[in-house]
Formats: sequence, structure tokens, C-alpha cells
Amino acid sequence: MNLNLRKTVIVLLLALSSIVAVFANPSAEIRLGVLKGPTGIGASKLLADNDEGKTISKYSVTILAEATDMIAQVAAGQIDIAAIPTNAAASLYNKTGGEVRIAALNTAGVLYILEKGNSVQSVSDLKGRTIYAVGQGSNPEYVLRYILSGNGIDPDKDVEIVFMDSAELTTRAAAGTIDVCMLPVPAVTTVLIKNPEMRRAIDMSAEWDKLGTGSILTMGCVVVSKSFLKENPLSVMTFIDEYGKSIDYVKNNPKEAGELCAKYGIVPAAAIATKAIPDCNLIFVTGDAVRPALEGYLKVLFDSNPKAVGGKMPGADFYTVKD
Repeated sequence: MNLNLRKTVIVLLLALSSIVAVFANPSAEIRLGVLKGPTGIGASKLLADNDEGKTISKYSVTILAEATDMIAQVAAGQIDIAAIPTNAAASLYNKTGGEVRIAALNTAGVLYILEKGNSVQSVSDLKGRTIYAVGQGSNPEYVLRYILSGNGIDPDKDVEIVFMDSAELTTRAAAGTIDVCMLPVPAVTTVLIKNPEMRRAIDMSAEWDKLGTGSILTMGCVVVSKSFLKENPLSVMTFIDEYGKSIDYVKNNPKEAGELCAKYGIVPAAAIATKAIPDCNLIFVTGDAVRPALEGYLKVLFDSNPKAVGGKMPGADFYTVKD
């Protein structure tokens, strides 16, 4: 072998070794964050498969009740991949200088106004009322404010919005101590099962559509840290595949998935989870479909209140795990 050919072979081998170093470890441990409630339901089968050693990737799982706690851990580099609200993902992108990417969209609109009684038949009927709600500083608050404003109601003057954590509000609504509240599924399911005097008065997704924004109410997503993505691209691709299969399983097997949701504390009871899953609007949007599905929604929030998405619209790299 002549000298030039030997040099060429060495260069090719070095290049090949670099590629192998990047892609050879699809089973790198992933620190996965799962939220209780609708954004966590789709991961329940993945968690079970992980515990049983059936997944390709290995997951170290953190399950939290509050999105703010999850976001803080992602920002601190303590979690690699996490399911969080979409507007919080945009804010996190801006806060960290673009250090998170969206791996998938997982939840469409799941918000409802519930009422004890029959006086609320439209959004306009909320004027002058006290509305108990979840999600201060996150998607639910901005959706509520936008829909009220779009129907001629000043959210700061014409109504009183009282924010609570989901567990407290669900308990109080189920006990019948409040008249009007906004909750997501599956908390809605819990309230309706426990308190027959409460009813679904307003579907917030339908009201969003009535305002003619042309955008989709897309509330939940899965983000991955840019550094983890760079070091473990194949692990991220493997996660996306396994996560998509988990969502499909949950949608097609609500009874079994409901039991898993209860097992992992994502939903308090299996019966509630089973009944709620068909109403959870679970979706699985990845790749090039993410940006057109989400950007319009974030733009509506941005135009309404730039703080809702962290002060500015995310860059194009936010919507993809591709370089």
C-alpha cells in the first residue's frame, strides 16, 4: 500500500470512528421528566416498559406535579427530556439562549369551564363572575385571558380570576364549594364523577377555534436539552420512537393505560384515567410537522402578551431536533 493510499485509509477510519462514537450508544441513560396530568398520560406505557426492561433506551424517571418545578430542573441541567406546557417550552428556549428543542407535541386542548348550575351558556356569561383556575403563568392562564378578551371581557376588570394548584381546585370543585372553574382533563373527569351538580359549560378549544386565529390550541410538548441531543442523537431518536408507541398504546388501550397512570401517580385513580383518556386529546407530532402545528399558537399568545412565550418568538431551531 503506497503512502497516499495509507493516509486516505487512516483519514476514513478516523472519520468512521467519529461517526460510531456519536451514534453507537442508543441505550444511553435518559433523565426523563414526566408531569402528572394530561401531559404525562401518554408516557405511562413507556414507564412500564422501562421498569420491565423492554425499552432500548434506559430511563431515570422524575415525576412531578408542577410544571414550574419541571422547568427549573430542565434549566438546571438535571433533566434531559421532559414533557412541559408549550408556552413554557418557548419561555425556556428564550431563558436559556436556545438550549432546548422540541422533540414532539403530545397534547392538544384539554381545558373546560365547569359550572355548578346552568347560568353559563357562553363566554359572555362569565362577565362579573369569579373564575377559579389552574396554570398561572402557563398555557391555561393565557388561553383563558385570550378567550375572555376575544369575547369583549377584560380579564383584569370584568371578572375575578383566582388561581389554585390543580389538586386543591379539583377537590373544591368536586366538593361543590365553588361555582365556576377552569380545569384540564383528567381533573375535569374527576370533578364530574364526584359531583353530578357540576357540568361542562364551555369547551375552551371550541372557543379558541371560534376566534378564527387559524392556529391549533396545542398545550403540551416534549423538550430535549440541546447538549444532550448533540451528545446522544440516536438516543433521542430512539426515545421519540418509543414515546410515540407509548402514546398509541394509551389511546388504543384506555383501561390498561388507566391502570398504569394510577400506578405511577400520573392520575389519582385508574377508573378516572380510563374515562379521561379519550378526552385528553393526546397527539404525537414530530419532525417537520412540529413548526406549522405550534408556531401559529405561540404567535397568538405572543401578540396577546409577549411574556407568555418569554418575551420573543423562538427561532426556527426550537421546532426541530435536526441540525
